[in-house]
Amino acid sequence: MKISILGAGAWGTALAIQAAARHEVLLWARDETLVRDMQSGGSNARYLPGAALPASLRLEGRLNEALAHAREGLIIIATPMAALRDMLLQMPAGARVMWLCKGFEAGTGLLGHEIAREVRPDLRVGILSGPSFAQEVAAGQPTALVSASGDAELAQLGVQAFHGERLRVYSSSDPVGVEVGGAVKNVMAIAVGIADGLRQRAEAAGEPEQAPGLNARAALITRGLAEMLRLGLALGAQTETFMGLSGMGDLVLTATGDLSRNRRVGLLLAQDLALSDILQQLGHVAEGVYSAPTVLARARAKGVDMPITEAVVAVLDGRLSPRAGVDLLMGRQARAEH
Repeated sequence: MKISILGAGAWGTALAIQAAARHEVLLWARDETLVRDMQSGGSNARYLPGAALPASLRLEGRLNEALAHAREGLIIIATPMAALRDMLLQMPAGARVMWLCKGFEAGTGLLGHEIAREVRPDLRVGILSGPSFAQEVAAGQPTALVSASGDAELAQLGVQAFHGERLRVYSSSDPVGVEVGGAVKNVMAIAVGIADGLRQRAEAAGEPEQAPGLNARAALITRGLAEMLRLGLALGAQTETFMGLSGMGDLVLTATGDLSRNRRVGLLLAQDLALSDILQQLGHVAEGVYSAPTVLARARAKGVDMPITEAVVAVLDGRLSPRAGVDLLMGRQARAEH
């Protein structure tokens, strides 16, 4: 199969490395300097240092060449969410396209499948998602993903493209649920990171009882999943999706894994660092920061209660301190769980 992966960030590069062992894979980067550096160095030192690029992987800086390569195959968009609309507009008519980005589009509040339906209804589209850190995928460590599309043939094509000995890919007919899970879990990871950061700070000061502990982390993850489910159902998703890889699985990984950028944002907010300094320190996109206000707006439009999301937005906006945000959530009025 011919596959073009558009976007040479960490995740796009990791998938290209894995797929190149079985398919004709082309990795496109917008930055010509990055392409030359990868060609000369044999790795993507900027975004995925230490991971060797296979000799069979074709590197390209011209978008037209990348699109021509996979005209009859599969195109994977591996850019941040902010670039998805522009990339879809440049796809060949009738192309088979899947994307890796997770989140709601800033400004419109649309999910990926909604953007595609609006700007390119002629395309066959889907999403590849799940609990996955790029570094582990590139290293060949066991990982499971979901290939989701309302087009059953396309969902299976995603499985064929990436399923292998160390990368297991399941198919799904619920792209809405997969996209909601991928977007909302980033916001929840910031909340859990804040709680964990407050605990680390209190322990360092010798006052562990003054901060939320592991009990609070479990509560945030569990109630975060409930928020994710409520919004998903309101947008037309299936309940079962949120019990799977792109729901619970991705939430647990992103909220607790040390490689999670969104969790890292929460940890640093708990140290009273300014958000602008945190984002500069990360050097990569943390989608939860940009998705949180949009998640909240979509929830309010649907009449969905999402208190954790509200608290995260207030902390990001500077209207609540990290500690006040956690205290506000734990001090909510008692109610039935379901």
